Amino acid sequence: MSPVRQRALILCTHNSARSQMAEGLLRQMAGDRFEVESAGTEETRVNPLAIAVMSEIGIDISSHTSKTLDRFLNQRWDYVITVCDNANESCPVFPGADTRLHWSFEDPSAAKGSDEERLDAFRRIRDQIRARLRAFVS
Repeated sequence: MSPVRQRALILCTHNSARSQMAEGLLRQMAGDRFEVESAGTEETRVNPLAIAVMSEIGIDISSHTSKTLDRFLNQRWDYVITVCDNANESCPVFPGADTRLHWSFEDPSAAKGSDEERLDAFRRIRDQIRARLRAFVS
């Protein structure tokens, strides 16, 4: 008999970078213990730079799609985690959520500069999210 996995929903504004990276990371770190989804307050597309920096560490999020949070509102969640300030402020109440957490990460999509400088911004945020998730799952 397999153990019941906890459910985690990770939210950001566009569901294009931070929440997508967090979804991939949590699934890789503790997919046996967590069922994880991500969504945004607005639907866009998964940022190609997020896909690239996750691929660098062996996590493929290329098949992920940007989703809005409305499809998850009436579900039960053990954790609802916002990873950007805007999503935290505009996030509706999730009646089925046991625990609501907020982790503020800069938006790597807003990074300016050369391609390499922008990739470095995504790597930095990816690594910050990974560190936070390691502490969360331990």
